[in-house]
Amino acid sequence: MSMPTIRHVRAFTLRGAGADYHDQGAGHWIDDHIATPMAKYPEYRRSRQSFGINVLGTLVVEIEASDGTVGFAVTTGGELGCWIVENHLARFIEGQKVTDIEKIWDQMFNATLYYGRKGIVLNTISGVDLALWDLLAKVRKEPVHALLGGPVRDELQFYMTGARPDLARKQGFIGGKLPLHHGPAEGEAGLRRNLELLGQMREACGPDFWLMYDCWMSLDVEYATRLAQVAYHDFGLKWIEEALPPDDYWGYAELRRNVPRGMLVTTGEHEATRWGFRMLLEMGCCDIIQPDVGWCGGITELIRISALADAHGKLVVPHGSSVYSYHFVITRHNSPFAEFLNMSPGADQIVPMFDPQLLDEPVPVNGRMKASALDAPGFGVRLNPELPLHRPFPR
Repeated sequence: MSMPTIRHVRAFTLRGAGADYHDQGAGHWIDDHIATPMAKYPEYRRSRQSFGINVLGTLVVEIEASDGTVGFAVTTGGELGCWIVENHLARFIEGQKVTDIEKIWDQMFNATLYYGRKGIVLNTISGVDLALWDLLAKVRKEPVHALLGGPVRDELQFYMTGARPDLARKQGFIGGKLPLHHGPAEGEAGLRRNLELLGQMREACGPDFWLMYDCWMSLDVEYATRLAQVAYHDFGLKWIEEALPPDDYWGYAELRRNVPRGMLVTTGEHEATRWGFRMLLEMGCCDIIQPDVGWCGGITELIRISALADAHGKLVVPHGSSVYSYHFVITRHNSPFAEFLNMSPGADQIVPMFDPQLLDEPVPVNGRMKASALDAPGFGVRLNPELPLHRPFPR
């Protein structure tokens, strides 16, 4: 069979919940007084949307092959990502064989070095890369995980991120990760409230259930160390996540030296490329790295990041990204479990993470997911045809 070529790439935006999962309505747990780097300013403390966490919107990348097969992916990036795809990256994609993923990635990355390297450009490159993997797998009529070497286990097991670890335990998850609500600017009273909530959840969940705190880049080394010491010794906190700004490798290395022996330091959600993760690994910054496959460079770069982590004896537990990470995690021995980001407003219902944008998106059942749930061609999901796609830069 001759391999099709890529006929066209198109970039669209969507508003509302989905890949840009912070773009939620009022009253959602994900926007309820969560500590952030902007929490030093009282006017931006109560709501993350107040400082614009939801301004980007979803980027949808659609790639059509010469045989009519269409691959697609969603990530964050909105109109900025659309402009980059349509006006810059398209030249490296159209006309290539659908198997030319490695070459396309390398050309996209090197052509954008002078204004890219991380952030919105890597989000966009990630979206293209995921769409390419979806396309190739559909052409071959296989799931993406088959292209990655196939499952190494029969099922995935999950921890749940959300405001209700007590419900996560009842729903069969192996752990529950809470958002930290109060940062350093809220002083001793805020620190006490963080510990009080953790204590309430420990009492509700029992002694053996994993509890973790997601700090979303909001702390400094001194505050994070104090939080970690009490949280571990009094309440058995399993790990402290993304406590510091992502570029503070030196701070992470110090924090990891400071935390109690047996407690884990995790980070990497807002890191990108093998070079960023090389810094985290070689400087001894963390015990688990957490790349987001929609932001770090896509599947192509996640393969490299995972191999690097494996060589350093570290685990890779990708940031919650639904099927885009599930297909990867189930093929890797150093990814023993996955994150499920609970996107129901009260974190009390099990709903598809990228709803309503994706159809056929699988969800855990009793905290587990059979490998067979991922066996449809490509990533196994469809774009919801009822949503109003907007293509701001048609060619």
